Amino acid sequence: MTTCGEFLVKQLEAWGVDTVFGIPGVHTVELYRGLPHSGIRHITPRHEQGAGFMADGYARVSGKPGVCFIITGPGMTNILTAMGQAYADSIPMLVISSVNERARLGLGKGYLHELPNQRAMSAGVTAFSHTLMSVEELPGVLARAFAVFEGERPRPVHIELPLDIITADASHMRLAARPRVERPAPNRTLIRDAAALLKNAQRPLLLLGGGCVAAQAEARALAASLDAPTALTINAKGLLPPNHPLLLGSNQSLLPVRQLALEADVVLAIGTELGETDYDVVFDGNFKLGGALIRVDIDAQQLQRNFAPHLAIQGDARLAMRMLLAELNPCEPRADSPGARRTAAVQAQLAEDFAGWGHYRQLFDTVLEVLPEARFVGDSTQTVYSGNHLVELDGARRWFNASTGYGTLGYGLPAAIGAKLAEPGRPVISLMGDGGLQFTLPELASAVEAGVGIIVLLWNNSGYGEIKRYMQRRDIEPLGVDIYTPDLLAIARGFGCAAERARDHAHLAELLSTAPSDRPLIIEVLEQAPFHP
Repeated sequence: MTTCGEFLVKQLEAWGVDTVFGIPGVHTVELYRGLPHSGIRHITPRHEQGAGFMADGYARVSGKPGVCFIITGPGMTNILTAMGQAYADSIPMLVISSVNERARLGLGKGYLHELPNQRAMSAGVTAFSHTLMSVEELPGVLARAFAVFEGERPRPVHIELPLDIITADASHMRLAARPRVERPAPNRTLIRDAAALLKNAQRPLLLLGGGCVAAQAEARALAASLDAPTALTINAKGLLPPNHPLLLGSNQSLLPVRQLALEADVVLAIGTELGETDYDVVFDGNFKLGGALIRVDIDAQQLQRNFAPHLAIQGDARLAMRMLLAELNPCEPRADSPGARRTAAVQAQLAEDFAGWGHYRQLFDTVLEVLPEARFVGDSTQTVYSGNHLVELDGARRWFNASTGYGTLGYGLPAAIGAKLAEPGRPVISLMGDGGLQFTLPELASAVEAGVGIIVLLWNNSGYGEIKRYMQRRDIEPLGVDIYTPDLLAIARGFGCAAERARDHAHLAELLSTAPSDRPLIIEVLEQAPFHP
């Protein structure tokens, strides 16, 4: 007999799933019956939140959904934070959980791991949640999930299997063909209207978000064709390479870029929420647009949020860019073009704003000199905040973190593990603070077990330094921020990791160049000199 759990594994493998993150429990062991004989790799985190963050990092790098096997009850409550992060950043994640037998659902009799309604609990962090009531439903529900991942705004999907369904006979089932799903193409008339506005623009501005990461070549061609200064959200970093004459970086919250946005006569925003944590990290509400706004987004509702558009175009970002390029005159970026001169003037002002940030710049320069192809996966910590403004990389999907959107702590370590598993050949730097690392510290054991050679660049200021400064600026006596900080290097070594404190930049470079490939290296950087004046 082939059980439903075994059939599920076969169906996932047939549709290209190669990795599953999960912690076996008495309610999910039947999902594991078919795994050892499949080609799917299983990664065991030390907490379900870690499973979700790993799946998130894996999905951002691979472009495929991160898949998790989660137990009933506490497994679901534990993974909800990770699902919230993925939901906020539009990341495809498939969470497959167990739930009590169909005859026991919602009775409140105190069965093991019982919750009143898991689906209701996950509703706010999923595109949809479904309880499988028969084996025959499974292919269709999986097809719906992949339609979300590949055909619309990607977000987590939760499918729960009652315990009596997991073990039900699925011998009569045949593997379904993977559904072919195409993202919606924009309306051609609206594209032509947008192109006409852009052709007549004297001071265009281009705003690109994480929805554009699969359209790097198109983004670069579009910026050049429009001769438009271009600002990128954190999740869009790398769409334009460093030193590109039209690159404004991710500095929309700073006055020089805000002034440019006010002066622009036409603004083209593609695949971006125009949300607070990318455009107003100072939280003063002063990012404003002075000209006509053209918005392109796969989500029709998002087109109307935050900034009302002059022209709203629903559709896939890549297709929209290609259609716009067909209406525009192609050209190469020039350092002496009007758009490049506007960009250079803003960059000169930004250089003055960042004059006191040389210690952060030197830190990243040291890392990139040793590991020029590195990918950076971050938490909410000072190196991330500074790097969001300072670091530019040649290639999308090389810089992402949890400082925007949902903004959870503890993300950086497990997400870096997932990123490394998705592309083992590229160095991965996890940017963590001492406070955030303690949220998911046990995942170091998961990385050692899986042979994952990531580098954790640990910025240690012995507490929640950014929150402490925020309290002080608001004349609030700091409380709860000067936390006890254990010897994190000793703990890391206890997990089987390599761990050292960098004495200076030269020593940091030496440590980076000798990082092991089969286990994490934790490099502690103290906030004090020589890394901080």
